[in-house]
Amino acid sequence: MLRRRFLQAIPVSALGLEPRYKIVTSFSPAAQPGMPGLFPGAVVSVHSEKSIDADTEKVDASVVAEMMARGMRALTGERDTRDAWRRFFGPADVVGIKVNCSGAPNIMSTPEVVAEICRNLIAVGVKPSQIYIYERFLDQMESVNYPRYVPAGVQIHTVEKPRGSIANYDPKTYVEVNFFGEEDTRSNMVRLITERFTKIINVPNMKDHGASGVTGCLKNIAYGSFSNVARSHSGAKTETLSFIGTLASVEPLRSRTVLHIMDGLRGVWHGGPFSPTRRFRFYPKRMMFGTDPVAIDRLLLDIIDNKRKAEGAISVWDRSMDRVKPGSRPDADPNINRFVREPGHIGYAAGLGLGTYDLKKIRVENIEI
Repeated sequence: MLRRRFLQAIPVSALGLEPRYKIVTSFSPAAQPGMPGLFPGAVVSVHSEKSIDADTEKVDASVVAEMMARGMRALTGERDTRDAWRRFFGPADVVGIKVNCSGAPNIMSTPEVVAEICRNLIAVGVKPSQIYIYERFLDQMESVNYPRYVPAGVQIHTVEKPRGSIANYDPKTYVEVNFFGEEDTRSNMVRLITERFTKIINVPNMKDHGASGVTGCLKNIAYGSFSNVARSHSGAKTETLSFIGTLASVEPLRSRTVLHIMDGLRGVWHGGPFSPTRRFRFYPKRMMFGTDPVAIDRLLLDIIDNKRKAEGAISVWDRSMDRVKPGSRPDADPNINRFVREPGHIGYAAGLGLGTYDLKKIRVENIEI
C-alpha cells in the first residue's frame, strides 16, 4: 500500500521563528508512540555497589542481570521477568539496540548490559538474527568488541563505513534546517530504522556534554539515528536546544523507540561525550528504566550537576560567555565551556510531547541491590 509523504508539523509556538525545521517522512505516528510510551512519567532507578569495581572497572555480569530483572519487573508491574519483556517484544519483532560508543573504549554502553538485554530478548522469542546492535561510527563500535559478549547470531551494525558515507541512511526520511549557512543542510534517518526495525531499545550513558549540557536518552537516540548532526555546533553557538528533540520526534523513530535503559555504571561529569582520561569519570553504579526519555534525562541533569558541584565545577546551566572558550580542550578546565551549553533541550523535548519534565510529576521508584 502506498503511503503519502507529508511534512510533520512542529508547533510555531514551540520553535519560535528560528531555526525553521522541514521534516519529511512517510510514516504516521503509532496509536501510542514509543516516546513517551507505555509508562509516561515513570522511572525505575536501580543501584548496586557491587555492579562495578571503581578501581579496576570490572563489571559483575550477575549483578547486572539482577538489576535488569528487578528494574523491568518494577517498571511493568509484572512478577515474572519474561512477562515484563513481553510487554514490549515478541518473536515477530526486529529489535534495534542503540548503544552509545562515542567515548569508547573508556565510556560506552557497557557490553555486559547490552549482552543481558540480548539474552532477555531471546528468552521471549526474538531470534538472535533479529537483534541489531547499532552505532554510527565503525572505529568506536569496534573498540568495544560487543561480539565477545553477546549471544551468537546477534547482528552488529555500523551505519557509516567509512565515516561520512550516506549509503546506510534513508534519502526519503530527513530533517532539513540551515543553522549557520552550512553547505549540507539535511540530516537523514538511519535506513535500518525506516526499513527493518519494528522496535528500538535506547541504551545511553550518564554523561556531561559540552554543547547540550548532558547526553542521555534524547541525545543518544536523536544524534545517533541521523546523519550530519555535528553541524549544530559552530564556534560558541549550538542549536542543540531544539535540534535534539526535533530529531527524536520524527517518525518512525519516535514510535519505534519503546524502551530506555540508562547505563549509569560509569559516568562522565566533564569533558563528555568522550573520556580520554579517568580524571572526570565517576561511578554512579546505577541503571534507570523507563519509556519516557524526558523523565529519565531530567533525573540525569541533577545527577551530573550535583556531581559537578561536588567537584567544584560550574553548573551545566552556566551560560555566561566569560566561561566559554571555543576550541578549548574538552578534558581540560571543568570551569570552561567549549560552547554555550543547552541543557534546556530536555524541557524543549517535553514541549514536543516526548515526555514529562516536571519533577513533581515524575514518579521514581528506587531499588537497592
